[in-house]
Amino acid sequence: MGKLRVLLGKEVCAILSKHGFVEVRRRGSHIVMQKKSPQGTITVPVPDHNEIRTGTLQSIIRQSSVTRSEFGS
Repeated sequence: MGKLRVLLGKEVCAILSKHGFVEVRRRGSHIVMQKKSPQGTITVPVPDHNEIRTGTLQSIIRQSSVTRSEFGS
């Protein structure tokens, strides 16, 4: 696996939006994205920062079940 790119919070939200997530609210510096499916609702908080740390991005990938390659690894 390659290294993850440094992404903006808005870029991560755009990638999640392509996969059916919608913004449900903003609170402080975080954007909460949600996707409804037959198995339940997936909620992913995304920090609206200029650089999202690698560990945070890995957590977003794991929670959202979107493939790592979508985030430019």
